Amino acid sequence: MITPALHAVFTPSAAGGLRKALGEAGRADRVVCAFDDYGMGPINPPDANGRRRWVEDELGYTGWDDVIGQTDAFWPESLSAQDRTVAWFSRRSAQEYAGFLEWLWRLGDLPCEIVDVTDVSVVGPGPDGEPRSRLAVSLALLPSSLILDNRLLDRAEPLVPPARDQYRELWGKLRIENAPLRVLDAGSLVSAPISHFDKLLLSCATPDWQKVSMVVGKALASFCTDWIVHTGDLVLAARVRALANAGLLESQGDLSDIQQSKVRLAAKQTARNVTGTPRG
Repeated sequence: MITPALHAVFTPSAAGGLRKALGEAGRADRVVCAFDDYGMGPINPPDANGRRRWVEDELGYTGWDDVIGQTDAFWPESLSAQDRTVAWFSRRSAQEYAGFLEWLWRLGDLPCEIVDVTDVSVVGPGPDGEPRSRLAVSLALLPSSLILDNRLLDRAEPLVPPARDQYRELWGKLRIENAPLRVLDAGSLVSAPISHFDKLLLSCATPDWQKVSMVVGKALASFCTDWIVHTGDLVLAARVRALANAGLLESQGDLSDIQQSKVRLAAKQTARNVTGTPRG
């Protein structure tokens, strides 16, 4: 008989898919989720109000109170559970990996199991309906059917001390650096400036008007080439606004509404792309 477990996950999408899979499997396990994204913002200390202010000031988003409320409930429930505890994450998702590292930092020496789907291949129907194998990439991208069909619920294994020490060392380094962003590089998390994605966003813009959602969507789609998820649309949309404020993009409409506003490369930026040097 399988002992009921408490599953800790680090994105809302992951929580939804896993809950459905457990229910379909007839398991009585519980799932708790950290809604906050520790791939961005201050983490030393990871003060909830400080992070909320950072999101408001740096990203221009004022709805972070709900995220904080959900995450504040996650910490005591996930760290003091009497049940068998299983943490799910991927080192291909900055949010999942950073969330797991912060959780493990707070967990201390308490025992836990992990399901690391970083290099897991799953088989599911392709566009033509035929079975295809692909990388899982992250739990957030897996519907319940793939979780069940590929027996991911059976992949939990105890976190051994050497691995725990390596994870703590990495997060300790990132906490000291306390950078605005943490992104993926060669399978690890590294600190990055807030401008890290600016060059990518400019490459997704054109001399013609495009909706901001299109520019952000193209940037997100580019991550698929490397089978990684560096960040979400909140950071990218904020950087589009910053690039417009810096004069590198021209804009139409309220840039806080990415579905209705538009941007295009500024004339000087278009000249730089064409000639390799800016025109005076």
